[in-house]
Amino acid sequence: MRVLLVRAIAPNERFGLGPYFRIEPLGLEYVAAALEARGHAVRLLDLRFSPPLETVLSEWRPQLCGVASAHTLDTNEALAVARRIKAADPTIFTLVGGHAAAVYPSPFFEGAVDAVCCEDGEQVAAELCDALERGRPLMEIRGLRLRVGDQFVATPTSVERVSLDLAPLPARHLVRNIQKNYLCLNKKPVYLVETARGCPFRCSFCTIWQHVDRSFRCRNIGYVCQDLASVGKNVFIADDLFWHPKARSLELAKEIHRRGIRKDWVLVQTRTDLVARSADLLAAWRPFAKEFDIFFGFEAPTDAGLDGLTKDSSTKDIEAAVEVCERLGYGVTGNFIIDPAWGEDDFRKLWEFKERLGLYRAGYTILTPLPGTTHFEQMKNRIQEWDWSKYDMHHLLWEPRLGRQRFFELFAESWKRTVVHAKGVKPWWSWLLDVRPYQIPYMIGVLYRTQRLMDPRAYLKEAFSPNGPTP
Repeated sequence: MRVLLVRAIAPNERFGLGPYFRIEPLGLEYVAAALEARGHAVRLLDLRFSPPLETVLSEWRPQLCGVASAHTLDTNEALAVARRIKAADPTIFTLVGGHAAAVYPSPFFEGAVDAVCCEDGEQVAAELCDALERGRPLMEIRGLRLRVGDQFVATPTSVERVSLDLAPLPARHLVRNIQKNYLCLNKKPVYLVETARGCPFRCSFCTIWQHVDRSFRCRNIGYVCQDLASVGKNVFIADDLFWHPKARSLELAKEIHRRGIRKDWVLVQTRTDLVARSADLLAAWRPFAKEFDIFFGFEAPTDAGLDGLTKDSSTKDIEAAVEVCERLGYGVTGNFIIDPAWGEDDFRKLWEFKERLGLYRAGYTILTPLPGTTHFEQMKNRIQEWDWSKYDMHHLLWEPRLGRQRFFELFAESWKRTVVHAKGVKPWWSWLLDVRPYQIPYMIGVLYRTQRLMDPRAYLKEAFSPNGPTP
């Protein structure tokens, strides 16, 4: 089979910092590797940097196209790509996959889509291609929502989740000519690596654990080391919960050290309570990279707020984690979730807590009920914004308690107290001291774009219409 895998252009390329956090389509690379292992011919098209879709369709003439929808905000663009594919050649089988499609497939139930992948793409796509090639009944393929006439029918689910070690190393050769475009701010090129999938915790706003039933799967240590050794010096580890479980993570750190694998910069995502209780583990990992950054979901500045998000951690954990990181030389970025139900006092508590932590790197997102969560089901009746492109956690989905104007004034003030020109924190020009001379024009562009984060008018222009469409 000739297969084309497509990564669409997400809406956050227009509003927000999407252009400064561009990462490779690792999920599609894994799917491509699984397909190639079975003898299928694959091309991978990242529309941010590749030739036009119609040109590639005409040249490659694929029999199956897989379209990724990793996040809810990708939904509209993924559907638009599927429609363009069918318009170019109605005989092409279109498969939509990715996390957002798997956890909430119903927005993709339309004529331009032949099937939605609801399980691990490496297994589903490979079996689907084999079945199409051999003329087998597609209803036998597990983990699909399959279009049958005007209806989408669920095929059987897998008895157990596939072992991550069954998938070959990601097919990075398919993006080699555009790898230079993948970046995180001034780190470029950046490589995306996965060592585990899933999360055993139960944060109310998160789709991950609810889709995988709180399961957690680790890749073989030798496999991970091989993958890390094969990529460049800047690495973003995509695990939702890095350093878990502790014993396996310590074993991995020892093997990386034994093999002499070192990086210039590494970014991971993890929980504050894990770090607060694991100083020995972080000490073992610290030699892995010259610069080692951690992204935390701080989420709330009070214990009551954390309880409301079912975070199962405390503000003491946040403070202890920051202390461990500072002592061991880790960089820290923490994100806070801003609830539209907040009053002015809640914002003041946030600012006071951030100041107490002594951090200048923090982010702020708006509490967004994501499809696929129980929170979404609970909040459906309140939602007024049904444009999926605005489910990026920087848009309001309903009227906030303080009203739009005041809410966005305080939301923007939170950013002002954190980035570039805020009084008492890092001056804007000092950011340029951290980059190489050839990167200065790019960083000036970043700094210019961040000004929108601090302008309430920018958010108000993006705000929903109370009379907007419903699903």
